[in-house]
Amino acid sequence: EPIMKVEIVTPSDATSKIIALIPQRRGQILGYDARPGWPGWDVVEATMPQAEIGDLIIELRSATAGVASYRATFDHMA
Repeated sequence: EPIMKVEIVTPSDATSKIIALIPQRRGQILGYDARPGWPGWDVVEATMPQAEIGDLIIELRSATAGVASYRATFDHMA
């Protein structure tokens, strides 16, 4: 199964919602930190099976009033 590295950009006040969402999709949180140069925004890094990413943007946008985004790149095979 392909495992993707996912980088989610979210407002800081929604970071806890995003962190709760990742394990629901069989993801593993690698860490999170403030986004440099973007006050009030965080970057959450995680790994997640590719099969769980299909409609991820819908849940991210629901949890963040439509402003979160993500980037996924291949990481490894499980």
